[in-house]
Amino acid sequence: MISEAPPFWWRKADWRAWLLLPLSFLYGRIAGHRMAHARRASVPVPVICVGNFTVGGAGKTPTALTIARAAKAKGLKPGFLSRGYGGSLDVTTVVDPDHHRAIAVGDEPLLLAQEALTVISRRRVEGAQRLVAEGADLIIMDDGFQSARLAIDYALLVIDATRGLGNGHIVPGGPVRAPIRQQLRSATALLKVGGGNAADRIVRMAARAAKPYFTASLKVRGDNTLAGTKVLAFAGIADPAKFFRTVESRGAEIVVAKSFGDHEHLTEEEIDDILTTAERQGLLIVTTSKDFVRLSGHHGKAARLVEKSRVIEVDMVFEDHLAPSLIIDRAIVACRERRLREMKAGVKAIPAKAEPL
Repeated sequence: MISEAPPFWWRKADWRAWLLLPLSFLYGRIAGHRMAHARRASVPVPVICVGNFTVGGAGKTPTALTIARAAKAKGLKPGFLSRGYGGSLDVTTVVDPDHHRAIAVGDEPLLLAQEALTVISRRRVEGAQRLVAEGADLIIMDDGFQSARLAIDYALLVIDATRGLGNGHIVPGGPVRAPIRQQLRSATALLKVGGGNAADRIVRMAARAAKPYFTASLKVRGDNTLAGTKVLAFAGIADPAKFFRTVESRGAEIVVAKSFGDHEHLTEEEIDDILTTAERQGLLIVTTSKDFVRLSGHHGKAARLVEKSRVIEVDMVFEDHLAPSLIIDRAIVACRERRLREMKAGVKAIPAKAEPL
């Protein structure tokens, strides 16, 4: 399995997309209605949601991390709220990167928890309450834009400039999560990642809807040069090809590339194949941060793969370096306005409850 999203989603619409059009129409009607009319719970701190239009990765987690670093620089205590996709725990949990493993809490929450307070919860309102109880004065949601559970003060939708909206069809005929116009109505701003032109149409639609947009790119952290190095690259993310391009941009020659499903935990046989192939051909093993944390904490061959792998870490770098701070400021103002409206209407924010785990 290469990705949880069928490959035809990311190509020009073919007979499969058109065959599924009735189901896409029904799914879109339900998703759009829920976004437009759902009653959202309120919490007493600003909520920034980093989401995207489509299923699959667009750079949400690196974006959330960049915003959290900007919040900390402003003296705030940000907290991440994640569903914990790929993890087995179904109770609201404060993630401890020194204690938890990806198989329990998910890979992305482990990455987030290395930067700031992180809570996973299948119930987003309960998770937000827990973050407030733990002292967070800013909540950053990694995904959850379409869930319609929590009042959002700033919704930043990330779109990959290379992949764009794929074939433009709604699930299950394509990768789009809900009708684009409804998503734009609920969004505050867009973030276009990369230098391609696949996102140009949605950027023009956003401009017509008076939605601002920012630009950013993924940059490799540190001096991670691989000039002339022959490598085995493996990735279990939504868009492995993006990672492989990043590796090649550092001067490496990818002799073997192995793609796995997003959030997929490798089997013993797959790990052994990677180790054996790299050793037999004299290749350096390189992988992503997400794959690395999924392997960490295990024993045996997984521990050996961790030891042998070089992690290519990336950061989301905004073209306007003041943009993350501006996003936070606008979320704070929007939160104050929301709280004032609620006070006038006699609506109280849901109190935070510290519940023992």
